[in-house]
Amino acid sequence: MLSQDVVASATLRYLGTSAQKARLVVDLIRGRDVGEAAATLRYTHKAVAVDIGRLLDSAVANARQKGQDIDVDRLYIHTAFVNGGPMLKRIQPAPMGRAFRILKRMCHVTIGLGERKTPQAAPAARAQGGAAAEAAGRKAGARRARTRKAPGRAKAGAAAAKGRRTSGGRKKKA
Repeated sequence: MLSQDVVASATLRYLGTSAQKARLVVDLIRGRDVGEAAATLRYTHKAVAVDIGRLLDSAVANARQKGQDIDVDRLYIHTAFVNGGPMLKRIQPAPMGRAFRILKRMCHVTIGLGERKTPQAAPAARAQGGAAAEAAGRKAGARRARTRKAPGRAKAGAAAAKGRRTSGGRKKKA
């Protein structure tokens, strides 16, 4: 059910895919800004992403129509959920006169948009903060790599230096 703080909503009914497959895509965009969600849907390699992208465009158009003073840059996906719909029952012929039942599933997708009070921080600022943490992690990883020795290398090297045979039975060359 949609809450009271939803600015606008749109519902796509009888979408010809299962609810499980549609939920994978809807979970990607829940809570994101409208522009960011549209870009995510555009580059998602799922067939249902095209239909959900059109639903998102419809919800934005509903928000513009409902209130002329709404800033589209402050809209975000407040609510997004997928419910199961009816199933078409079909018959698939099977060997020896039997028949298998095929369920062609459908779902209903609902998107509710909310409006943020202030525009969210610029993505560059978030990326810059992440870059600093990544650089610190890289530096620590490099330090660990320098201090760590490969296991088993020291034994084989020492055995070869003394002219002994290693566990493989062959004599190591220097």
